[in-house]
Amino acid sequence: MVSLKDLPSPSTVYSAYASISASTMLLRTTINQIIPHQLQNSIASSIRHYIFTSANTSQLTLVIEEKDGMSQNELYKASEIFTSTKLHPHIDYLNISKSSKDDHLNIKFDKSETIFDFYQGVEITWRFVRQQLENVSYDEDLEDSEAERKYFELSFDKRHKDFVMNFYVPFVLEKSKAIQQDKKVLKLHSLVSRGSTIWSSVKLEHPSTFDKMAMDPKLKKEIIQDLDLFLQRKEYYKRMGKAWKRGYLLHGPPGTGKSSLIAAMANYLKFDIYDLQLMNVKSDSCLRKLLLATRNKSILVVEDIDCSVELPDRTGQQPRSSQFTLSGLLNSIDGLWTSCGDERITIFTTNNMEKLDPALIRPGRMDMHIHMSYLSIDGLKILASNYLGIKIESHSRYKEIKELMGSTEVTPAEAAEELMKSSDIGLCIEGLVEFLKGKKSEIIRNQTTKADGIEASETQIPYAKRQKTNAPTEV
Repeated sequence: MVSLKDLPSPSTVYSAYASISASTMLLRTTINQIIPHQLQNSIASSIRHYIFTSANTSQLTLVIEEKDGMSQNELYKASEIFTSTKLHPHIDYLNISKSSKDDHLNIKFDKSETIFDFYQGVEITWRFVRQQLENVSYDEDLEDSEAERKYFELSFDKRHKDFVMNFYVPFVLEKSKAIQQDKKVLKLHSLVSRGSTIWSSVKLEHPSTFDKMAMDPKLKKEIIQDLDLFLQRKEYYKRMGKAWKRGYLLHGPPGTGKSSLIAAMANYLKFDIYDLQLMNVKSDSCLRKLLLATRNKSILVVEDIDCSVELPDRTGQQPRSSQFTLSGLLNSIDGLWTSCGDERITIFTTNNMEKLDPALIRPGRMDMHIHMSYLSIDGLKILASNYLGIKIESHSRYKEIKELMGSTEVTPAEAAEELMKSSDIGLCIEGLVEFLKGKKSEIIRNQTTKADGIEASETQIPYAKRQKTNAPTEV
């Protein structure tokens, strides 16, 4: 038995306490000076995770990586969206963003965090992990974001494995889709910088729709029917052993509405647009990474493909300025890599179809060739309705306009410009008539000049040679 006189005096206890407190404060100060704050948090998180998993040996953990091989993991994106609705007030760091055109905040975890969820009586632990990778081998195509690993850990009692896999995970997928649908915003994606393999995006707010398109009604109907058929044929493509994709080549003079048609297609399908500028692609591997980073239900657009990059010829001769091979481009749009996604559309545009390699635009790559022609009288009716709010066929100058358009070539962009010059409808119509008259006079002058040139040149050619020149071509 310990007697009272064997116990230390209060002054001795106080001195010992003061000494321990001072040592603790000194140790804490030393740790803060030597070990970075982020590393301290990481160590503390690892200790808590170790204690938690050690005390719960019956726990099963599912790991949901950000990427599935080289492509995006749809379950990771769904987890990111779902957990953003389960945030608690004790989380220290959150990553929030909002562009000037977004109607809502985008909220994500910024650092490793743990949250809890209960679903039909089952307790489920979500843990977000963000790690910087060390000893990453050098790769010229590697982005800074690829030097870190991000993933979710989904932990629960092993007894509930089948329930979580068969009911909870599908619930998370459906819930995330519903959240996305509620705030569905079409995006226009483009490359961050030259040689980049990362897409950046802005909200797509192009107002073009098929109802507003000033194009031939029959052609418009054919395009809509083709798009509808494409959306309905998932099982058909699967049965045929083909990737669920479709290619469109839009060709015609500048100003005939190729870009507006792309926007109308995106608005009709509710598909994002990926604007790929080939001059910014530095290698075949870079191109593959870009295409694998695109999502399902999307449109890949390569505008002015005839002049956006100098492609090598089919004999394998590589121009010095070319940054990737023609075979690399062909394989990306119609090779094994196309099986890595579904419901994809590829659109090429060109003003000079004859400059394109036939291998690039054959069926299977570009399935439908759409000629964007000059403005027709039916197209003008749509423009007049859109810009002036009138039925132009009821206007007193309609007959004259129709006759002028029958003998001239005017693009929708040119006619639209005339209809926008004034808020006075009469002045706009008069301006359009004068514009069409000027176009007709220009055509007549060009034809006259050309005829005079031919006649003058023929007078300088001997009669015998003129006879040979005009002879039928032998087959």
